[in-house]
Order: sequence, then structure tokens, then C-alpha cells
Amino acid sequence: MATPLSADKLVKALKDEGVKIVEHRSWRTHNRNGAGAWGPVHGVMIHHTVTSGTSGSVDLCYEGHSTLPGPLCHGVIAKDGTVYLVGNGRANHAGSGDGDVLQAVIDERPLPADNQANTDGNARFYGFECVNLGDNKDPWPAAQVEAIVRASAAICRAHGWGKKGDTSVIGHLEWQPGKVDPRGPGVSMGDIRKRVSERLKHPADWSPGGSNPPHEEDDVPKRTLYGTTGDFTQTLKPGTWTTVRFDRRHNGKEWETKAPEPSIAFGACFYSTTVAVRASGLSRGQELQIRVAHYAENKEGGFERTGGMPINSPVHDGGDAHFTYAWNGHLAGSRRLRVELAQHGNEPITIEYLRAETLYWET
Repeated sequence: MATPLSADKLVKALKDEGVKIVEHRSWRTHNRNGAGAWGPVHGVMIHHTVTSGTSGSVDLCYEGHSTLPGPLCHGVIAKDGTVYLVGNGRANHAGSGDGDVLQAVIDERPLPADNQANTDGNARFYGFECVNLGDNKDPWPAAQVEAIVRASAAICRAHGWGKKGDTSVIGHLEWQPGKVDPRGPGVSMGDIRKRVSERLKHPADWSPGGSNPPHEEDDVPKRTLYGTTGDFTQTLKPGTWTTVRFDRRHNGKEWETKAPEPSIAFGACFYSTTVAVRASGLSRGQELQIRVAHYAENKEGGFERTGGMPINSPVHDGGDAHFTYAWNGHLAGSRRLRVELAQHGNEPITIEYLRAETLYWET
């Protein structure tokens, strides 16, 4: 049985974990306790707002709307990683969900499929809404995802959760049938749980690599921009991953042609990267798979692959075959970030255009 944290204890837990917070209006007394129970609590639930812009999203989550009064969560996590506290107590965020999922959260064991809506989640979960359109295209910046990890870890640490497993943090899509949040390039509940679990092995002020990821207003990121010229095309053979190259770079003022180069970011840094691809030769309904991968320097002075990030598999639906991919992460040491593409059709296809823009914060 876990008694919900008081406002003061929640603020302290978040600050101790390195979370930047803003106390919004009368959040300390703003709740839906008159509509139902608040507690005992058992976990943290992550959502996306289906909105853009910090101010409007925070106001919406505080006020609610005509069919669902606020607060709609306990905290709103902005793109820059700031957490705006908007409620303290029961909040209209989780709705009814699967009781078997709740029991798995309590037991800290793998989650079953959510196929029922028979349990009041608003009484049992802290909720964080994250500013994102939820269209599976709007990227999740590294600072925002890190804030999700830290805010979730703060609450787990305060309650002593996570000692048997790591499933005290779930997504709305894992709780209520039909929900899809959180989704989009750069966010994964499996990755979030893994990182929360790792944080809980260390003191609250621990930072991977010894450095806190910055907030946008505190530390302006640097930028790299790579592309390809019109006459530089690359062929993707069926059934194999190909590391693509870029033959031009923007120097901040203009494009420069260069020898083809595969790397688009260089460690050590936190990064947020977006890749655009235009291809020809795809049949309608055929997938083009995109991912980024980390490469580390080897003893011979070259670079070898150390791991790939999750794959995005957009489908060609006719017209120009133009695709995008986004990912946020951290490069350690002298590692490099490269783009890999694959297709599994019957014939080779041609990559006619590439562009990769990366914002990065050195660590």
C-alpha cells in the first residue's frame, strides 16, 4: 500500500533527481479528489498531449475541457525537459484500464496485454503528459525523454518501487485498450523503463557520463547539417542494411561539396537527429527501413558498428517516396552516428536524396 506523496515531498523528489520544475498556478490544491479515490498508488503513467506549444499544453492540462475537467495529469513535460506541475491528487489522465496490468505493475513483473477496461487508473497512477502531437512524426527531443526518465525515477525512488523489477512505469497504451500514447520517433516505453531501472541503481543526483543533459534555454545546442547533391545517388540492394553517405555539408552560411562521408554526429554528446530520404523504385505498399547506428573507433583506426537504434519502417503509399526518421540519444567518447537503410523488395532501389540535421550538446 503506497500513500501518495504530498506536494512538498513530490517537489523534493523531483528536484533531488535533477528535474527542472515549474509550479503552475494553484497546482498544490488542484485535483479531482471529490470525484473518486486517490491512492493507494502503484506506478507512473506516461502520455502525449496531442498538442504543440508549452503554454497552451500546460493550460489545457490544468483546466481540462468541457467533457473532461482538469487536472488532466500531475505534470506536463515540455520539449525542453521542464516539468510543469499542474495537479496534486486524483487527475483525469488514466481512465479505466486492465486490472491484470495493474497487478503486474504492483508485482513488478512483465506486463500482460491490456484487453480490459475494468479498473480505475486515476486512483492508482501518477500521470505525466508530454508535449507531442502524437502523430508518430513529431520527434521527442533527448532532453524531454531524459526528463520522463528522471521524473519517473524520482517517484519510484520516493516510494521504494523498482527493487524487484522495472515495470512501475507504463505508457497509456499499455493500460487502456485502444490507446497509442506515448508514440513517435525517439520514445520507447521499454527504453524508458530500462533507463529508470538504471537510475535507481545510483544516487538521485547521478548522471550518465557525468553530465546532465541541458535545457534548451540553459545551453544552446550546436548543429550539423548534411545532405546529398542531385547527381549523387546510392543503390539499396534487397535484403541488406546499407550505411548511406553524404556528399555535402552546410557550414552555417552555405552548402559545401565534400567527399562522401557516412557520419552525421560525433561524440561525446547528447543528440537529436532527423533524417529525410527520397527514394525511387519502391512499389506501392513496400517498406523502407531507416535507423541510426553508433560506431566506435577500432584498433586499426577505422570504425566498427557498436549498435543500432530502433527501426522506423515507413510504407510507400504512392507519389514521391519521401520518408523521415528521428531519434534522440547519447554518443560516448569518440563514437560516431551513421544512417542505415534497408529494403526487402525484389529489385534494387535508388536513394535520390538524403538530408540529416542533428542538434547536439557536448558532454
